[in-house]
Amino acid sequence: MLLRYLAYTLATIWLIHSFWPEHAHAQQSPPPVSQCQAIAEATPKATFVSVTPPGATLAAAADSEVDITYLGHSTFLIETPGGISIATDYNGWFRPPAPPTVVTMNKAHSSHYTLAPDTAIRHVLHGWGEDGEAADHDLVVGDAYIRNVTTDIRSGYGGSELNGNSIFIFEVAGLCIGHLGHLHYELDDSHYRQIGRLDVLMVPVDGGLTMGAESMSRVVSRLRAALILPMHRPPLIDDFLAMFGDGFDKSFATGATVKVSLRSLPSKPLIYVLKGM
Repeated sequence: MLLRYLAYTLATIWLIHSFWPEHAHAQQSPPPVSQCQAIAEATPKATFVSVTPPGATLAAAADSEVDITYLGHSTFLIETPGGISIATDYNGWFRPPAPPTVVTMNKAHSSHYTLAPDTAIRHVLHGWGEDGEAADHDLVVGDAYIRNVTTDIRSGYGGSELNGNSIFIFEVAGLCIGHLGHLHYELDDSHYRQIGRLDVLMVPVDGGLTMGAESMSRVVSRLRAALILPMHRPPLIDDFLAMFGDGFDKSFATGATVKVSLRSLPSKPLIYVLKGM
């Protein structure tokens, strides 16, 4: 956790030094660049979305909390410090109390999307593209930056559909939060490079509807997130947990919500099973 905080601190100091205020006129609206990728790859001269303007403290940024609530199946509600709400793999069945600002969806099964979302939802992000094109999202909403990394899915008769699933990544309050969606195949090096650093990982547990526990455990280990939140098929959680040794802590929450900040991330990877899962 200390390394993650130091990386965020250095990145933010670089941004302030390079872009505030003397470069403000030269670069009014820089395109969003992932801090999760930039820090992971040590990319020079990157403009990060999560900023700490002069007058604010790095400690305050590190203490900013994101609320993550498990609603059911693969739907989590992410609530940012700035009041943005995001529902993952939204199917219309597991709804938060109020319409979220953003919903993400994946097409592998109808339990991961709806073609008739609430009209009050401002942004509906499909994890699949149209006409054979891959989905490509780079959206800044309030204090959140949302992007995606596409993966293939299984299709009928043993075939595959290219780019039918998206791993959505939410960057907020210095945190990198990833949702694997309905992941059918193990990731390759290109996927890991596109994803970058993850602090929080939402991972499907289902014994093979997505991937088997052993394959999924390899993906989780490679992504090295500090906080792992299982989802999808609650009855199979014990089989999933059994795949991880002493390098991971495991805990069952008494509630459906966890508050996360950059500073509060566990120093040892924690698989945290929220209530309802």
